Amino acid sequence: MTSLFDPLTLTRGPAWRNRFMLAPLTNLQSHADGVLSEDEFAWMTYRAEGGFGLVMTCAAHVQRQGQGFPGQLGVFSDDHLPGLTRLAAALKAKGAASSVQLHHAGIRSPKELIGGDPRGPSDHAETGARAFSTAEVEALRDDFIAAAVRAETAGFDGVELHGAHGYVICAFLSPETNQRTDRYGGSLDNRARLLFEILDGVRAATRSDFQVGLRLSPERFGLKLDEQVEIARRALAHGGLDYLDMSLWDVFKPAVEAPDGAPLIDLFAPLERGGARLGAAGKLYSAAECRRLLDHGADFVVLGRGAILHHDFPLRVRADADFAARDLPVTRDDLRRERLGEAFIAYMAGWKGFVAEDEPAEAA
Repeated sequence: MTSLFDPLTLTRGPAWRNRFMLAPLTNLQSHADGVLSEDEFAWMTYRAEGGFGLVMTCAAHVQRQGQGFPGQLGVFSDDHLPGLTRLAAALKAKGAASSVQLHHAGIRSPKELIGGDPRGPSDHAETGARAFSTAEVEALRDDFIAAAVRAETAGFDGVELHGAHGYVICAFLSPETNQRTDRYGGSLDNRARLLFEILDGVRAATRSDFQVGLRLSPERFGLKLDEQVEIARRALAHGGLDYLDMSLWDVFKPAVEAPDGAPLIDLFAPLERGGARLGAAGKLYSAAECRRLLDHGADFVVLGRGAILHHDFPLRVRADADFAARDLPVTRDDLRRERLGEAFIAYMAGWKGFVAEDEPAEAA
């Protein structure tokens, strides 16, 4: 039986010291220009100190006009290199492997944030997005590749391509949001072309031991489950991918489009992986649930809420096989102790039931 604390070797780059990956969590706490903030630095390095095997940044946008959130970390300019370099060095010093998640919000970029209409594979009435030209799709591809090179220059062990949740790569994959008639639209091969051109380009432009991961989600945003399983199969068989990170919302929930009600993880775990590894995120709040995911065939677990509540979730699991994340709601001071900045705390307060509405009065 695989243990959560067995090192995870990958085809390229350093082995992770265990099977815990910090999810790429939106947190709104970098500077308006995308430069790393002290709050972001503290949040991430505290998770490396807490024992995570791979510490990944939040989604970092590869084009200024691809920003999806206020206070989002940037990787679209060399102006971001000093902060990224400092972060990569600190994560390495604390024993964690490190990765930058490469992101473009596409049709989900707020107009008021980017100062214009969002962009996507096709015109999109609901968001007011307009379609990229073919030349602009090629430029987008090249900016993802350039951002990966920038992350490599900063000293990170790798990058993850954000292909989930309706953002730009995902929107190209979706037959609902991709209505193009050029080589980037129509058939599944064409809709997946941008993803695999980015993957090929990153692999060609970076060193031989640079780790490249991919995040996919199988449902919502106009996606077809059978197509997403096929994309995952192709990605795992590609040879250039080191790991696949499936964002499943709930790893054990029945798949909406699966007639037999199979849990989502069971649709992806049987896929041939070649030299790649498979992990998943989705309501993993306890040691038992993490072990259950490995028992279903995953190679690693991806933690979001558990990592927010406990910077040292892996160390707690090592010490207590029955460990479970604390109950909600928590106080703002609880989150401050876990090194969340005020912007991150305010963001989490928008999640129903996460942060206590009334702070307890301090003792006199």
